[in-house]
Amino acid sequence: MIDEEKVQISEFSTSLLEWLSANSWGIITALIVLIIGWISSRYFASMVRRLIERTPKIDKTIAPLLSQLVRYAILIVTIIIVLNQFGVATNSMLAVLGAAGLAIALALQGTLSNVAAGVMLIWLRPFSIGDYIKVDSIEGTVKEIGLFSTKFETANGVYIFVPNSQIWSSAIVNFDKEERRRVNIKVGISYEANIEEARKILLKIAKNDDRVLDRPEPAVYVDSLGDSAVILTFRAWVKSSDYYKVQFFFNEQIKLEFDKGNIEIPYNKLDVNLIKN
Repeated sequence: MIDEEKVQISEFSTSLLEWLSANSWGIITALIVLIIGWISSRYFASMVRRLIERTPKIDKTIAPLLSQLVRYAILIVTIIIVLNQFGVATNSMLAVLGAAGLAIALALQGTLSNVAAGVMLIWLRPFSIGDYIKVDSIEGTVKEIGLFSTKFETANGVYIFVPNSQIWSSAIVNFDKEERRRVNIKVGISYEANIEEARKILLKIAKNDDRVLDRPEPAVYVDSLGDSAVILTFRAWVKSSDYYKVQFFFNEQIKLEFDKGNIEIPYNKLDVNLIKN
């Protein structure tokens, strides 16, 4: 039994060596084609991406998707050429690829749904590269919209990789889609404070900041009457790109200006009395 196995292995080795010897040039050619195809796919994908990014009239958002499509297309053509090199009929190969593609499509529905979602995101453009968006619990700046996934960077520099289908099936909140946003700040003043004086201070803060838009005009309203404070709502419209800077700046300025105008901002106090026996 062992001798038979040795004979079979020897015959197989001999046949393999003969096949390699007879097709040595074909194998070398196929390897060269594969290497050229691999290098070309990366080169042309990179070239397409750079070309799109340098063309002002083309949206930069489609650059990653198109570059990936170009790369995979070149790789598929390369594989077809290699198979033809070994005498595989193209028609038969395409039929096999079609059947295999159907089987793969059924097995990889999730992956294909990511591709479809990526195409729809590019087509409908609910967001673009550089926009700050929120999808479910994910929030950050869009860095790349690819064929299968979208890449984010959070405000504190964390990388997030999200499948396109997850984004497409969720509500998308785009904080940068519109050119302007409204800053809403609620601040409490004591019941003894003058509401009109507090309003003048808040409007003065808005008037002195060039980032605040004239239309709609800034406004201050009495939002509610709390247990220990009158709650004012301060509203001002700014460019979306200035939103967070203005909001943080206003929070600081309100405290400084209220201190100058003797407008008290109530806060919880705890009095501790020590009783000596």
